[in-house]
Amino acid sequence: MNIKPDTRHLYLQVVDKIKNDIDRGLYKEDEKLPPEFELAKQLGISRATLREALRVLEEESIIIRRHGVGTFINPKPLFTSGIEELFSVTDMIKRAGKKPGTIFVSSTSRQATADDVSKFNCSYDEEIVVIERVRTSDDEPVVYCIDQIPSSILPKNYTHELGSIFELFEREVGCHITYAVTNIEPLGFSEKISPSLHCEVDASLLVMKQMHFDQNDRPTFYSCNYFRADKFSFHVLRKRA
Repeated sequence: MNIKPDTRHLYLQVVDKIKNDIDRGLYKEDEKLPPEFELAKQLGISRATLREALRVLEEESIIIRRHGVGTFINPKPLFTSGIEELFSVTDMIKRAGKKPGTIFVSSTSRQATADDVSKFNCSYDEEIVVIERVRTSDDEPVVYCIDQIPSSILPKNYTHELGSIFELFEREVGCHITYAVTNIEPLGFSEKISPSLHCEVDASLLVMKQMHFDQNDRPTFYSCNYFRADKFSFHVLRKRA
C-alpha cells in the first residue's frame, strides 16, 4: 500500500487512499468495488481495517453497501448548496445549469389545525391549501415538494403549473420571502415518496422542512421537501464567535 507515513490511524489513511483513487478515476461512479478480501489484499491491510474505512466512507456517502450485492461508488451530487443562503428549488436547479420542471401531484384544502394556527398565527377558520409536486431537473425527478399555504394569502391566479412559489408571491402580491426557519433530517426509503423520485430501495432522502417568512416577518408558507440524497448535498459555513 502506497501511503505516506503519518500518525493517523491506518483506516483513516485507507479512507484517503480510496477517495484519491476515485478522484483519479480508478473507480467510476456506480462501479462495484472488489470483494473485501480482494480489496484488503490489494491494499495490504487487514479486513478489519478495511471494514472500518468502508464504514467511514459510507457515512460520508462516498460509497453505498447493498446487502448481498456488494459495495458501490456513489455518484457525486449534482447539486450542492450552502443552507445559509435561501433560494427556491427552481433556482437551485438552474444554478446547476439544468432545466427545472414540475409534475403536479395534487392540491387539496382543509381547515386549519392546531398546528397550523401555531405555525401561521391564523384562526381555526383559515383554509390551508396543500400542494404536492415533483420537481424535475432535465426531466429527471429529483425533489418531492409538499407546500402548505393559507388560502387568504395565496395569489388568486395560482395554477398547478407554477414553478417557484417564491417568484409567484413576489410577482403577484409583492410578497418577498426573506428568511426561513429550517430543519434537515435524513430519511430512508419512503413508500410514498421514493417511487415518485425513481429511488432504489436502499437509496436515502434528505428532508428539508422550512417555515418561510416575508419582509414583514409574516409566516407565509410551510414546505416539506424530499431531496434525493444522491443528487443533493447541503453544507453550512460555521464561524467561530
